[in-house]
Amino acid sequence: MALFVFAVVCHLQSYAEVKLTAALDSASIMMGRVDTLRLFVDREANREGVFPLFNKIGPGGYVTLLGDTIELGAPRMDTVKQEGSRIVERLVVPVQVFDSGYYQLPPFVYITASDSAASNPVSLTVVPVKVGENDAISDYQDISDPSERSFWDWMPDWLYDLWWMWLLLILAIAAAVYFATKYRKTGKFISLPEKPQPKPWTVALQRLESLKGKNLWENGMEKEYFTDLTDILRDYLFQRFGINAMEMTSRQIMQTLADQSDVRDKRAYVRKILDIADFVKFAKVRPLPADNVEAFENAVNFVKETIPAETASSENSSADSDKSQQGKNDNAAEKGGAK
Repeated sequence: MALFVFAVVCHLQSYAEVKLTAALDSASIMMGRVDTLRLFVDREANREGVFPLFNKIGPGGYVTLLGDTIELGAPRMDTVKQEGSRIVERLVVPVQVFDSGYYQLPPFVYITASDSAASNPVSLTVVPVKVGENDAISDYQDISDPSERSFWDWMPDWLYDLWWMWLLLILAIAAAVYFATKYRKTGKFISLPEKPQPKPWTVALQRLESLKGKNLWENGMEKEYFTDLTDILRDYLFQRFGINAMEMTSRQIMQTLADQSDVRDKRAYVRKILDIADFVKFAKVRPLPADNVEAFENAVNFVKETIPAETASSENSSADSDKSQQGKNDNAAEKGGAK
């Protein structure tokens, strides 16, 4: 009795299974021709399912297998046959192959809510088209343009395939135009950031300190000392006020300073320096050490007192800040030493 019940259960279970069978109309076709694949689905009437493969059909109306070699068109329901609670569906699928050879199509899968089935694999032999070099090809459709052409379809192949070369050419032309325009304006292809030039008063004070360190008049070289001193002064007048003092006599320099309101009240410094320098260079008078020191101090005072007000205040603030920071550092060092 138990054996009989087991046999009945097995029979009912096998009868409820989904069965899928695949078959080709022709096992051998010529390359480019269309064959027909037929799929038979034997299932319960209340167990509808889908083929996952055909859900991948794109806008072109086909899906590919084995790379892009085989194209399967959209399936079409051919017949539906019902026997009791079961239904047998037959689907027709167009198959087209574009390369010769032997192909075995993988099993097709059909999935329901509670079951799935795989078909038997089918094989297909594709025969190449034998055409001579000068033979006409008949019974084949000509290549046609797409029904809806995009912008890229109108573009010539030589332009589309070599897009990267045209892009490089456009970039090269744009770069050439840019650098040519830049060279015409500046005389340089590439403009490097220029190093900021030191201020005239900074240069003058540095040169004065350097002159002081040479100890020229202390070693009996008063003429060289006043020559360097007046050169520093003349160059400062040119850099600071635009006065071409290098090409002027002492009288011309003093007259020019008298005509400039922003430096008129400081010209006494310059007059004292030039007077002593002229005596030393032309009259060959040897000045006293006090005269040498006074001339140097007059040059320093003239430079410092002709620094623009805003620049002088910022430099003083910076100096005060440096002194304050240095004082803090010294105090910290003393406390550390005391500990």
